[in-house]
Amino acid sequence: MTFVNNINSPPSRITLRDLFSEPDRFIFAVEIETTRGLAMEEPANRMARLAHNLVDFADVDVLGLTDNPGGNPNNRPEALGLQLHERGQEVIVNVSCKDYNRNGIESRLWALGSYGFDAVLALTGDYPTAGYAGQAKPVFDIDSVALLEMIRRLNEGYPPADRSVGAQTATIRTSFFPGTSVSPFKVRESEYLPQLFKLAYKIRSGAQWAITQIGYDSRKMDELQRYMALKQLNIPVMGSVFILSAPAARFFHRWGVPGINASSELVELANKQAKSEDKGRAFFHELAAKQMAILKGLGYRGVYLSGRPSLRHIETIIGIEKSFGQDDWKDFARELQFPLPEEFYYFEQDPDTGLASSQVNQNYVASKSRLSRTRKRLTQSPAFTVGKLTHDVFFDAKAPGKKLGELIYKGIDKTPKLVQRFAHCTEQAAKFPVYGCHDCGDCSLPDIAYLCPESQCAKNQRNGPCGGTKDVRCEVLDKDCIWSRAYDRLKSIGQEEQMLERPVVFKNGALQGTSAWSNTLLERDHHSSNSEGQKSR
Repeated sequence: MTFVNNINSPPSRITLRDLFSEPDRFIFAVEIETTRGLAMEEPANRMARLAHNLVDFADVDVLGLTDNPGGNPNNRPEALGLQLHERGQEVIVNVSCKDYNRNGIESRLWALGSYGFDAVLALTGDYPTAGYAGQAKPVFDIDSVALLEMIRRLNEGYPPADRSVGAQTATIRTSFFPGTSVSPFKVRESEYLPQLFKLAYKIRSGAQWAITQIGYDSRKMDELQRYMALKQLNIPVMGSVFILSAPAARFFHRWGVPGINASSELVELANKQAKSEDKGRAFFHELAAKQMAILKGLGYRGVYLSGRPSLRHIETIIGIEKSFGQDDWKDFARELQFPLPEEFYYFEQDPDTGLASSQVNQNYVASKSRLSRTRKRLTQSPAFTVGKLTHDVFFDAKAPGKKLGELIYKGIDKTPKLVQRFAHCTEQAAKFPVYGCHDCGDCSLPDIAYLCPESQCAKNQRNGPCGGTKDVRCEVLDKDCIWSRAYDRLKSIGQEEQMLERPVVFKNGALQGTSAWSNTLLERDHHSSNSEGQKSR
């Protein structure tokens, strides 16, 4: 059966890749939030009408289609995206990891590529909320970093073509243009810097463009650009602008959307403006327009507008932004800074502009001194100290005791099952009380400063933190994020900046319930040079 694709790359469609190739072009993207229910019903039909109206609106370049936002079971973005492609409209399809295992995600990527979608935004995804007959079980088999790695491998021609007799021998490659998100609006050092480290990790894994999280601090927006330039993270970035309202500000302040913060000062301003005759609409439109102007002034490549806007509101905001003078953004940038209490910044503030300077935060530099690190080590968990020492002696690739460990476990492998089970129980007796080990068999303790992602991370994040924390607290569990804790542990020994400088981790589900010590020493797990993450480097 031959697959016939009548919508792939229509001649009139200008792709996101094409748009980014024009260095002086500022891209205007609008997010269309998918909804629950059939496409022909309200409110899905209302969002579809907006999308089709925006196709005819010359100022809008791209439409972004969400993938079950907020963890809700909504219609697939492809349903509307196919209609928009037929009209020559470029779309960004969000692909998240919360609802599918890696096989399901790979299958979906093959379908997206077959339908002609190439701009894909790789996301870990929000934790699922209530669905049919209760709350859905989250999947999170892989995360956004691993998804980007998978897309990169598909673009390179993975899996290899069938080499059997008479089979097609040509390698089939996808042509995705993958992007990612970045969260620069974190409050504490230990949750903010890992987000920047993770951005670099995502770029190494194949991300070719990025969109920021929603935020209301122009200094942090400037800081992201400066940090990327300093670290030579050379991909284009679009800035998110959410059309605010007083209820939305209050909702963000209460952490109604994980990863988005609104300061008390911003909430107070929004509530004040909402008392006006138009309920603050003119103010909030101007606020969005000012944010757009700031993004242009700071050198961002585009804006990603969200907040379920109507066509009239979009036209109004664009009109306001066009009325500004060339340098007005500098005044707006000083005005629109709503940090949270004791917020951490990587760069010192420039007294002339109110934005970031080129000088790294001196308090942060001082915290990296030998004396400061020594003080931190004195308060570190014994589990971290013992775990690292054991790994460095027996399990690291260059560990002096690794050969001995290999010999022991090769011998155990040849013993009766009863002996193997005894050895496995002994391992669990050592690991469970200290680390809360869930016996996954593919251990990431050394990847996360000896904190277990299976038992201590709701999303089982093995390639860096998700963007859902607030003041280092997990969006799901009532505890500090393990990646923030890992940052603090690694900073005490001067290794925090290298925490994500490693191959992408793909947990091997086939190893569940087997000995992680044996799997590491005998090179069966993701630490092995034969693992997908290691081979792809």
